[in-house]
Amino acid sequence: MKNQPRSIRAANLLVSRLERLSADSYWAHQASGVRGSLLRLIERYEHESHLSEQELRHLENALQLGYHLLSLAAKEITLPR
Repeated sequence: MKNQPRSIRAANLLVSRLERLSADSYWAHQASGVRGSLLRLIERYEHESHLSEQELRHLENALQLGYHLLSLAAKEITLPR
């Protein structure tokens, strides 16, 4: 599939962003499962050089959920006074 590498690059970027969430954050705990799922799909792609249609759908869903969780976590960030 043509868009697999772009999705894999997006997954790698999202994993690095999710890893930066504070461990004290409620959203970090929620994101840990998504991050693990993304890491498994990235590893599978790197090993097999492709993903099945079902895995691609799972990847897209995980990306959407991960970005959503990241945006919710960002809303909790307070600026220092």
